[in-house]
Amino acid sequence: MLYVDINILSVVIALLQAGKQLERQLTLEGRMWSGPKVNTKQLLFGCMALVIMVQGFDVGDLSENAADDLEGLDASAAHVANLLSTEPADIKLGVGGFSMGAATSLYCASCCALGKYGNGNPYPAKISTVVGLSGWLPCSKTLKNKLEGENEAVTRAASLPVLLCHGTSDDVVPYKFGEKSSGTLKAAGFQNVIFKSYSGLGHFTIPEEMDQVCAWLSSNLGLDGSSS
Repeated sequence: MLYVDINILSVVIALLQAGKQLERQLTLEGRMWSGPKVNTKQLLFGCMALVIMVQGFDVGDLSENAADDLEGLDASAAHVANLLSTEPADIKLGVGGFSMGAATSLYCASCCALGKYGNGNPYPAKISTVVGLSGWLPCSKTLKNKLEGENEAVTRAASLPVLLCHGTSDDVVPYKFGEKSSGTLKAAGFQNVIFKSYSGLGHFTIPEEMDQVCAWLSSNLGLDGSSS
């Protein structure tokens, strides 16, 4: 069963608008890129590339015991890594998404920390920031065990900023999944995780949320004059 969200297009547009807002605030010249046959949007600024990921993978259900589609997740993470590989070395790279896009982004964060995909192949992308809206963390039950004893992986996890946002009235990806994802990341060693909840918000975004995403990106990427 393919998990489909009818609101995803409008949310991607909202995320792109947030990127444009960030561009205007920082007076940076930017461009938008969209591949011809992939569900990916990329924002490139003077010192940051942010990929808005809405790539699909199979989800039977969102129960605690649901199996993860490792092959599909690895394929989505590889697509992100391939896209980011074309960017200059001095560009800070970030991934972000909504719903399934958020799940893909968080899986990319796991791969980045571990230095490898779920299938064991090396993960080449060096991600500087991660945003997940109304999503969940795939493979959450095994992440902590995979990181234990891997000193370099633990260091990468500890230094990677992650912002998670979720509405308390989300009836598609229940709020508890976002909240639990935050707790799982922190327990696994991701020390820079922020979880923001929005009372009464369903499976969509609001201007307040997008403003906070912009502010968080500006701060964590050092685009507001602060150190990243």
